[in-house]
Amino acid sequence: MFALVSRDRIELPPGAVLRLPGTWQDYITLSEQRGNKSIPRMKYREGEILLMSPLPIHGRGANLLGNIVETILDYLKQEYDAFTPVTMTLPEESGIEPDICFYIDNWQASSGKDRIDWRVAPPFDLAIEIDITSYSNVDDYLPFKVPEVWMFKNKQLRIYGLENDAYVLQERSRFFPEIPIFEIVAECVQITSKRTTSAAIRALRQRLNQE
Repeated sequence: MFALVSRDRIELPPGAVLRLPGTWQDYITLSEQRGNKSIPRMKYREGEILLMSPLPIHGRGANLLGNIVETILDYLKQEYDAFTPVTMTLPEESGIEPDICFYIDNWQASSGKDRIDWRVAPPFDLAIEIDITSYSNVDDYLPFKVPEVWMFKNKQLRIYGLENDAYVLQERSRFFPEIPIFEIVAECVQITSKRTTSAAIRALRQRLNQE
């Protein structure tokens, strides 16, 4: 199947990534043409539009990582808000669609709101990207100053923290400093690969309740 991008139709085969030269207005036009659909994924950076049609493994990974974070937050009795899918935009500068995002420290920023203006609202505290097709780039989050970004690729988790306007690899999550996140993710990935996401999350709950 070939990729097709026009003002009337957008069609990408599963797993495809398409890079196009384009303006902010071109990005808005394509976003409006896509409507309420979540596929293809789109993002904009200066002079370039990227489109991606995710594979099933992409959604499975996003669901697993999101459930892991929610399970740990519930265990810690931490207030939070989770968003997926979500589009973050800074007009004329950037447009991205993270796999899943969380307000944790700043959970009140979204409380009772239907829309978020990223020019004035605090950024999400945590963003998670599943990178299957090399579509994701942690630096896409720099304009929004998201404090922590998780990149999951080849069944491996990397945690990036924002330091002096740059993302730096971290040995632990700033939101879960006492939780062995890398070990937990590895265990959940292994269980999911052999069974299901639900089995992995049940095992995680059991582990947390025993500690």
